[in-house]
Amino acid sequence: MRLFCLAAFLSIAPLSVAAACGGTFSDFKNGLRDEAIAQGIAPETAQAFLRGIRQDPAVLRADKAQGVFQRPFVDFSRRLISADRLRRGKSQGQKFDPVFDRIEQEYGINRSVLLAFWAFETDFGTFQGDFNTASALVTLAHDCRRPDLFRPQVFAAMELFARDEFDPARTTGAWAGEIGMVQMLPRDILENGTDGDGDGKVSLTTSAPDALMSAAKMLHGFGWQAGQPWIAEVTVPEGFDWSLSGLETTKTGAEWAAEGVSARNGNIAADLPASLIVPQGRNGPAFLTYPNFRVYFDWNQSFTYVLTAAYFATRLEGAQIYNAGNPDIGLTSNQMKQLQTRLRARGHEVGEVDGILGAGTRAAVRIEQTRLGIPPDAWPTPGLLDQL
Repeated sequence: MRLFCLAAFLSIAPLSVAAACGGTFSDFKNGLRDEAIAQGIAPETAQAFLRGIRQDPAVLRADKAQGVFQRPFVDFSRRLISADRLRRGKSQGQKFDPVFDRIEQEYGINRSVLLAFWAFETDFGTFQGDFNTASALVTLAHDCRRPDLFRPQVFAAMELFARDEFDPARTTGAWAGEIGMVQMLPRDILENGTDGDGDGKVSLTTSAPDALMSAAKMLHGFGWQAGQPWIAEVTVPEGFDWSLSGLETTKTGAEWAAEGVSARNGNIAADLPASLIVPQGRNGPAFLTYPNFRVYFDWNQSFTYVLTAAYFATRLEGAQIYNAGNPDIGLTSNQMKQLQTRLRARGHEVGEVDGILGAGTRAAVRIEQTRLGIPPDAWPTPGLLDQL
C-alpha cells in the first residue's frame, strides 16, 4: 500500500471550468457528470462510471493521518530499508533482468531506481491497496483540500473506463487513487502506460514488465538524465559553512570538493551541479544530490520519502550503509507544529501547520538560525524552538 501521498503531484493543465468542490456528494457527482459530458465523454459512460461511487470516510482519514512523514530520515529509512528488502530487490532485478535491460536502453533509468520505488510502493507488488479507486478519487476531489489535483484524475479514470481498461466497481488501489505495482494515478497511466510483456494490453496490477516500463517512461518524461548519478553520501569537513547546505544552493561537484566535501562511495561527479543536504543537521548523515534527485519530487513531494528512495537505490547498487552520526535531538510532532506557528508569526511561508519538516519550514529555520547565530543547517531543535 502506498503510504506516501502523492505519487506524482502532476503538473496538470487548468480546466476550462473552475474545479469545484464541496456541497452535497450527490450534487457533486452530478457536476462531474455534466463536466465530463462537456469534455466529450459519452453521457452513458459518465453515468455508468459514477453510478456506484460512494463517499469514503476512510480515504479522508488516511489523507489526514500521514504521520509517517513526521519521522526523521534515520528513523524513516531504517523502517523502510531492511536486509530482506535488499535481498528481494536484488532478486527481482535478476528475475526481470531482460526488462530492466530494455528500460535502461530505451529510457536510461537505472534498475535500482525502479526497484526502490517498487519496493516502497507495494513491497514488489504484494500489496497494492484495497480502497475502491473510483470512490477514493471522487471523495478526494469532493474534499476541498486538493481538488485541482484529484478532479482531473476522475476524468482520466473515466477515459480509462471508456477504453475498457478500468472497472469502477472492482479496481482497487491506494487511498489516494494510485493503481498497480508502482502506484500510478489514472492520468499517469493514460500518458505513460506501456505494454511491457507484449500481450497487447497494459496491466499495472498483474504485469511487472508493464508496471516497470510504465514507471520508466514516466520518470523519463519527468526529465531523468541517463548515465547520471542522483545522490551520493559524503563527509563534510570541520568548520564547514552550513549556510551552503540545502537544495537552494548549487555548486559543481568540483567546487564542493574544493570546500572539503568528499564521497564515501566512489567519486564526486566533478562537472555536475549538486546540492549538499543534511536531513538531520550537521551532526547527522550528509549527501550530495544531483539533477536527477530533483526528478524524484515529481514522483512524490515528501522530502524524507524521496531521500530514502534515492538512498535505497544506491544501496541496491552496493553503497555502504550511511554514517548516521549523532544528530541533535529533533522536535516531536506537536513541537514541530508549535515551531511552524511561530515561524508563521514571524512572516515565514511554511505552508500548512502539519508537524512535517518540509522545504518551507527548513528554509525558514535556516533564516532564523542565521539570525540567532546558530549554525544554519535547517535542523530545528528544542533549543531553537525555545529561542523563538
